Amino acid sequence: MGQSSRRQILTAGAAAAAALFAPGTAAAAPPPAPAGGVPPLGDGFLWGVSSSGFQTEGHAADSNWTRFIGAGKADPCLESVRFWDYYADDVFHAAQLGIKVYRISVEWARVQPNPGSWDDGALIAYDGIVDAIVRAGLRPMLTLDHWVYPGWAAARGGWRHPDMVRDWLTNARKIVDRYASRDPLWVTINEPAAYIGTELRIGALQQSDAITMRDRLARAHNEIYDHIHQIRPDAMVTSNLGFVPGAETSVNQPFVDKVANKLDFLGVDYYFGPDPGTTAASSSAGAPGMWQLPLQTEGIYYALRHYAKLFPGKPLYVVENGMPTENGKPRPDGYTRADHLRDTVYWLQRAKADGMNLLGYNYWSLTDNYEWGSYTPRFGLYTVDVTTDPSLTRKPTDAVAAYQAITRAGGVPANYRPTRAPLPCSKVDPPDSCNQPVVV
Repeated sequence: MGQSSRRQILTAGAAAAAALFAPGTAAAAPPPAPAGGVPPLGDGFLWGVSSSGFQTEGHAADSNWTRFIGAGKADPCLESVRFWDYYADDVFHAAQLGIKVYRISVEWARVQPNPGSWDDGALIAYDGIVDAIVRAGLRPMLTLDHWVYPGWAAARGGWRHPDMVRDWLTNARKIVDRYASRDPLWVTINEPAAYIGTELRIGALQQSDAITMRDRLARAHNEIYDHIHQIRPDAMVTSNLGFVPGAETSVNQPFVDKVANKLDFLGVDYYFGPDPGTTAASSSAGAPGMWQLPLQTEGIYYALRHYAKLFPGKPLYVVENGMPTENGKPRPDGYTRADHLRDTVYWLQRAKADGMNLLGYNYWSLTDNYEWGSYTPRFGLYTVDVTTDPSLTRKPTDAVAAYQAITRAGGVPANYRPTRAPLPCSKVDPPDSCNQPVVV
């Protein structure tokens, strides 16, 4: 999952959002539900699953994150779900869902353990993983940076160091050159604003360095975008954005402004509705109580509409979306993973029916994994008890059958209605989400 600490962001955003909900504001007519129900998303729609290397692979290489964990500041990462060893089974499980896209990351820390030297064995292993995805009839979605970089880069200051962009590009070009022939979808940098928030959280960055890191991430994205298109002009490249309800413009827009001309599609991640004052520390993966944060599935419609208005006609892709449970237990609010998935897909179909150019959707994630500090939050279609089950058995949740039915039909049935009604005045994307609410 790609959500960083947001409590401060949401608190600041709440004040701005409140000003937008001034008394007496006239509400526009809400978009009507399509006559005859929601149409399917079509054969060309890209259903998928998302994951990341450090969170799933096991056998972790020396990195900024292993050093943070080694300092006793987070739960041990153990061997996660050992995707590195069991990828063939996981790819098989993914293909059985009826999906078309499998997102992974190629970990810089693993392939370049020392400056100027490469681990050929690691690269060959990634060849096997990517080729297994292709043989299964799936399209790889490859992330070049999912918040993890080599220990040697961390030791010299990470993104504070002036050579970070140069060295990042050296690795990224090597990965692009190696896998461009597989025609993957490319994600350059996972959730840049959340990446910065995570670096602040783990102490790798000072607040005064945040703008510098943002500018360097934008430069890295823009330069590797050009390199990818030199090799493959028809490539599809994005940097996915972790949508922040109530504060999206202030949080993500500064980065978007720097890369707007080098996005072939908009990658949008959506998980939670606005935080109404919960005591949960944040919506970061691994944060205490993140499963208590509010779920508002219609919010994905507003997140997509936000970027459809900013980039008219540009393809949109939900790169991450899912629902946390606490150690796989039933949620106190009674929401099942299957119902949450079906409700979300209903709003995707509504977005497409309302003219948004929606290209695809990835579920986060195929299996439970290390959620940036803990194994307690569970997001997997297949649950895995990393801390108690040495066999790491993949156990299907109710959402597996639900996703299979969705991919076969191209969505939920036309007469489907969400199990939870949309809020009459949502603060996911103020003021539009309140003044122009969607209705069932």
